[in-house]
Order: sequence, then structure tokens, then C-alpha cells
Amino acid sequence: MTAERTTNRLARETSPYLRQHAHNPVDWFPWGPEALEKAKAEDKPIFLSIGYSACHWCHVMERESFENPAIAALMNERFVNIKVDREERPDLDEIYMAATQMLSRQGGWPNSVFLTSKLEPFFAGTYFPPEARYGRPGFPDILRGVAEAYATKREEIGQVASEVAGQIRALSEMTASKEAVGPKILSRAFGEIAGRFDPVHGGFGGAPKFPHSMDVSFLLRYHRRTGNAEALRMAVVSLDRMARGGLVDQVGGGFHRYSVDAQWLVPHFEKMLYDNALLARAYVEAAQAIAPLGVSHALPEGGGPPAAFFRQVARDTLDWVLREMLLPEGGFASSLDADSEGEEGRFYVWTLEDIEQAVGRSEATFVAGTYGATREGNFEGRRNVLSLPLGIAEMARAQRTDEAEVRLRLAGARARMLQARERRPRPGRDDKVLADWNGLMIGALAFAGRVLDDRRYVDAAARAAEMVLGRMTKDGRLLHSFLGGEARHAAYLTDYAAMLQACLDLYEATFDPRWVEEAERLARQAIDLFRDPKDGGFYFTARDHETLLARTREGNDGALPAGVSLLALALPRLAALDGDAALAPLVDGILRLYRERVERFPSAFGAMLCAVDQFLDPPTQIVLAGSDDAPGLPGLKAVVRERFLPNTVLAGSGGDGESPIALLRGKSKVEGRAAAYVCEGGACRAPVTAADDLARLLVIAPAAK
Repeated sequence: MTAERTTNRLARETSPYLRQHAHNPVDWFPWGPEALEKAKAEDKPIFLSIGYSACHWCHVMERESFENPAIAALMNERFVNIKVDREERPDLDEIYMAATQMLSRQGGWPNSVFLTSKLEPFFAGTYFPPEARYGRPGFPDILRGVAEAYATKREEIGQVASEVAGQIRALSEMTASKEAVGPKILSRAFGEIAGRFDPVHGGFGGAPKFPHSMDVSFLLRYHRRTGNAEALRMAVVSLDRMARGGLVDQVGGGFHRYSVDAQWLVPHFEKMLYDNALLARAYVEAAQAIAPLGVSHALPEGGGPPAAFFRQVARDTLDWVLREMLLPEGGFASSLDADSEGEEGRFYVWTLEDIEQAVGRSEATFVAGTYGATREGNFEGRRNVLSLPLGIAEMARAQRTDEAEVRLRLAGARARMLQARERRPRPGRDDKVLADWNGLMIGALAFAGRVLDDRRYVDAAARAAEMVLGRMTKDGRLLHSFLGGEARHAAYLTDYAAMLQACLDLYEATFDPRWVEEAERLARQAIDLFRDPKDGGFYFTARDHETLLARTREGNDGALPAGVSLLALALPRLAALDGDAALAPLVDGILRLYRERVERFPSAFGAMLCAVDQFLDPPTQIVLAGSDDAPGLPGLKAVVRERFLPNTVLAGSGGDGESPIALLRGKSKVEGRAAAYVCEGGACRAPVTAADDLARLLVIAPAAK
């Protein structure tokens, strides 16, 4: 690059992460034909750097190495350099993260991979410092060593690259089980998850500790299926401890990515849309599951009415989403950075002086005590990550007052602290809209809006769905990413599956048949584009996708549920609504294909375990027949809202027995009153009009499972 050139090719990209590197002296290319052809023509190795906007160590490596003119000159001389946003291109991230794990026995971001001109990886790592430290070699030494080896040991490099490429292709080779999945898989999974449970702090495993929201959802289902009290206790303790720790932004709401300690106190401060979608849903589900129990032995001592607490956590999370992540087009931004003003967490932490300035000296003692803040601090620079060491009931007893007074004071203090914090420089926000992450949030908003009876959430979900299905399509097909008025990149299986589930959640929240029609369209396209007719499985990329090193399948549920898991959950719900009998065998095919992996590593398949639970307990159909003003309808809706009924499909009509949805036909009001129909296995019980009668029909005895 010449000295006069102040920007590189990434300035023309839509990804905020790529644009962050547009002024590096590195001659970056986006992934595409120009870079790949240059590597072949000049016989140079490729340096592939994969990261994302909210990644702390990605920012560190940029500052230390990619902004360093000497290091950049070395990169430009010896390599063709490609930058990839892993959130825009999860297909590439999946392939080359697998390569990094094979080559270096570790993984993470930034992912730093060296490729041949055939795109085959031969050396890889993650973060490299500008000089040797932390037990890691310096990046310039890596560059020189790799370039020298590529020039003098081409045959050996070719052998390594070919072997790794073959191993990556082999990951997608799967054989379907001859046996269908059974309840033993669920029991084995429960045992493995229980073995990793932290009985003191909740959660699973040690530091760093991740939320594992899909495992929590499975535990709630397992308790419902078996009556196992320990499953409920593990779920509730984990949710309680997370919500009271620093993993939650106690002032503004929303969850950070993970905790660096086992106590949930100090988080890695980035906030991801998908984490908050999955956790908001889990808290609403848990509130449903424990509401009938009151304060039981399964719940933390002194935690107050936990169902109400969990509902409030869900509300705080979704209110944060609507306040800070909602974009003008109606979709939701992807993430907030961990860093601001060049420091991780600076936006979120507080000194005692900060607290005094925000709430006043007279209230500061109460606030500091409530949130565990001290003069010495629990974070760098005498600052504090806020948490709730005591439950509301415990605080009320300690202060000899009632819980209502504590909540009132706390709400006022939070409002003032939030107002004060808004004056700080904010972390960067990645404004790209991703179809799959938005699908998860749309579904969470629709589900929570229905259960919490809050129309704001449902309306926001519908607007976001209209945005994704309207502005993120081309020639009738879904696209993955949207920013600056432009949608890009062919959609992946996760995009179709998450939006399919979101449409079903929206239907149950609105009873608008349009959402069933959208779900049917998405399901047809997903089956056509991604299904492997040979073994019944699904690929991550469409059949006409760009040819890459491998056409991969998702190996497990990761930070996000796999597309196949979401499909296995959504397709039976759709079939229960529209009567399409051809969908059920597809789910059987998915679960047979993954059966061996789920049996061997059940804790890696939280969402698929939920799908297995549903497969063994096919959706019960609940139909509410009656217009909005029909007598008795509010009571019937309340019965359904208040119960944890994961393996159900809820449908509603005006009560005249006519509908474009197969399930609703012939089901009408009874003597002018709204009526509820409960159907299982193709047979419906006699309709009921009283809420108590519907409640009795929905009682499920664990022994019957």
C-alpha cells in the first residue's frame, strides 16, 4: 500500500467489524474472488483473520498489530490478507474454527488462520501479541516463520493442509441410527448436566462460566416430564444466581456474554442479542414452571416470590432490547462492545463517588449496600461491578421494612443511575441485522408478550418480523445480514429455522393466520434448499451456496441453537397447525442422524434435547374459539398463559368454525361463549367454556410420561 492511501477495501463493506479495519495499513481484502485469485496468481499464502465487532481481543490485536505500520508491511509483502466477520459468514467461521482447533488444540476469536491458495488451512492460532509474551510467540515471528515455511517446505505444508481439509470434510459424514430416540437419552443428559452443576453458585462448570440457557430450558422440560425436583432446583438456582450477579447489567438490564469467575460477579462485558433472546425466554418459562409452587424447597433461601422475580428479569431484559437494540427499520442490532474509552467494562462499573453523584449522598449508602459496592471496589481502579448479594426479602428484613418499600427505593435509584450513566461514552454497537439472531429475539418477544400479557413486546416482534421477511429477501429467498439499507449474503439454515420458529410464536401471540402462511413458506424453502435426501439430514448452507472447502452440517448446539435443533422443534408445531403429515418424518430423520452424538455428548445439545422431549411427547393442540369480546375468553387465555406447556400448540379463531388453518376448522363457540378445545393424537376432547375446566384438562401427571 502507498503512504497516500488512507483506506483499504473494507471501507466498501457493510459489516461494522470490517469497517473498523478500513483504516488499517494492512491491505485487507474481504472474502471473495479478488483475494482468492490474487493468492493464486502471486503464489502467496493467505492470512485469514476472523472476528466480530464486540470481540475484546479482536480489538486488542488490531491496535497492537494491524495498526502497526511495520507489521502491516510484513503482512502485505508476504501474504494476501482477508478479514471476515464471523457473524456475517458463519459458514466460513465454522470451517476455519474447526481447522484452528485441529491445528492448535484451542479455539477462540480473533481466529488467525493461514491457508494455501486452495483455501486449505495449514497453520492457525487465535490472538497473537506484537512480541512474544503470555507464553505466545510474537505475531511478526509467526508471519516470518509461516512465510519461510511456505517458500521452502511446500510439500510438507501441502500434506498438512490436505489432511486437515479431509478431517473437516469428514465432520459432516454422519450415519442415521436404525432406532428412534427414546427417553433414555433424556435421563442420560440429565445425569451429565447434574454432574456439572455448581450447587453453590448455580450454573454448570467453573470459570469462565456461561449461561447455558438451553440446558436450563431442558431441565424445566425434564422436571415437567418426570417430576424430578432436582432438575427444577438446578434450573431455578442457576437463573436466580445469574440474575443477582454481575452477569446482568443491574442498572440498565440485559445480560453480558459470560462471567470470568464462578460466582457470576465479573462478566465479560459484551452484550449479544442472541444471549438475551434465549435467556429472556428461559426466565419466562421458569416463571411459568414455578408459579404454581409458590416459594418451595427448590428455591434459594430468602429469594422472595421467585416467579415474580423471574418475570421482572425477563421484562428488564426485553425493555433493554427495545431501548438500546431496536433499529429504525424495526430489526434489532447484533451486539454491544465490551469496551468503551479503550477499556473493557468502563461503561458499566461504578465507584462509590459515582454512585453518590448519581443518587445523592443520603441514598448512596442504601444503593451501595444493595449492589455490593465498596470503597475498595471489586474491579479495576476501585470500581465495582454491581450485583444483588441479597434477595429483596433479605434486604427488607435487614432494613426492617417491607419488600414494597425496598423495590420502590431500588427502582428510583436505578432510574437515576441509568440517567447518569447515559452521559458516559457508550460502547460501540454493531447495527447489522442478522436474520437468525433476530428470529430468536422475535420469538422471545412474542412468547413473552403473550405470557406476560404485554402488547408492546408482541408489536415489536411483529414489526421486526415484517422487516426481516420484507427487506431481507431477494427473489423470494431469505438473506442473512442487513445494514445501511442493503441486505447481503445467502441465508443459512439457522436463518430459516429461527424465523420459522419466530413466525409460530407470533401466530400464538396474535392468532393472525398470516404468520402460519409465512411459516409454511419458510419450511418449504428450508426443506428444498438444505435437506440431504440421502440421509434425511440438513446442511448448514443451501444447495446452490458458494463452493467452500466443505459443505458442513452443524455439529452441536453452541452459543446459539443449531438450525437442525430449531427445525426439529418448529416442524412438529407447524404440522399440528396445518395438518401436514409429511413434516413429522423429517424430525425423526434429524434425531436419528444425531442420535449417536447426543447420546455421547448430551450436554452439547441443549436445544436438541428439548426437541427429543417434544418428539416423545408430540404437541398437544389447544384451540380457543371466540372473538376478542366473546364471554369467557380472557379467563381461558389466562389459564394457558400461567402454565408451563412447552409441548403444545395454541391456536385461536373468531369462533365460527371457519379458518384457513386446518386445526381450527369446525371448532366454534359454545352457546355464545368462548370455548377451548384440547386435542391429542388426532382426537379432541369435548369443548369447555370455564377456565377451571380447561385447567383440569391441562394437568399433566409426570408418572404418565
